[in-house]
Amino acid sequence: MSEFFTEAVLIATIASGIRFAVPLLLAGLGEAYGQRSGVLNLGVDGVMLLGAFGGYYTVLKVGNVWIGLLAGLGVGLILGLISAFITVTLKADQGISGIGVFLFGLGMSDLLFQRLVGTPRFIDTFPRIEIPLLGDIPWIGEMLFRQNLVVYLAFLAIPVSMVVINRTTFGMKIRAVGENPEAADSLGVSVAKVRYATMLIGGTLAGVAGAALAIDLGIFQQNITNAQGFIAIALVYFGAWRPLGVMLGALLYGFVNSLVIQWKTLGIITDSWSDFAAMAPAIITILALVVVATRFRAPSALTKPFERGE
Repeated sequence: MSEFFTEAVLIATIASGIRFAVPLLLAGLGEAYGQRSGVLNLGVDGVMLLGAFGGYYTVLKVGNVWIGLLAGLGVGLILGLISAFITVTLKADQGISGIGVFLFGLGMSDLLFQRLVGTPRFIDTFPRIEIPLLGDIPWIGEMLFRQNLVVYLAFLAIPVSMVVINRTTFGMKIRAVGENPEAADSLGVSVAKVRYATMLIGGTLAGVAGAALAIDLGIFQQNITNAQGFIAIALVYFGAWRPLGVMLGALLYGFVNSLVIQWKTLGIITDSWSDFAAMAPAIITILALVVVATRFRAPSALTKPFERGE
């Protein structure tokens, strides 16, 4: 255990935890937009999986990580549009349709990988970018300011989302549609357009999250997300539908995950306990969810299709 409390190991553990939090943070933020407008998308994990393969395969063929990230964005945008059509236009049950999207993403990503790639092949990963001056700060600089660009952009999305949701007309419409779509409609707000917009945002961020995960790891494999999409949905509840809360939940999961991996590497966690330890991040996140989420109220119209009256 004493090996863990060295400067190098502690810095590496925290820095890795921040990177592990990024896919959850992006996917959770996107889902928060949708849920604030009244739409629950259980297909997040499927979107992440297809986004991951899209990003991975693009980098494999083109050799450019940023084009790969854009490919994941495009995949997420398309799947967000499909999900919006199913839930908003067709008014399908949000739970069932979301699980359908998840299963589609799970199966299709594996099929595409088997047909187009076959065996795992490594790709380039995101380069680390050290922020001048800040990166030189002892401890803090190494943990926070020597990350890749996607990490910086993901955490920059937190204040941006806070402003959008709480300080803009669009955000006001999102909150109104999520709380009382009938009243919003009577004031001239298009419930369908707002929900389409939030689902497109959610799909796009989930696709980027998947691509970021695969590119950061430098490889793709079946079910690479390991249910992180469902954890991201839970983090929206954990964070009380607020961007800052989602970030805290994502960091909690990321740090616990990084801690478990580091302890396994150092031999602190034995092989007999490795399977149980691998479940620890999800278990701790769920326990925190149970404690925190019961204190806050979900948007009133969440999961309820909107039927416009005559």
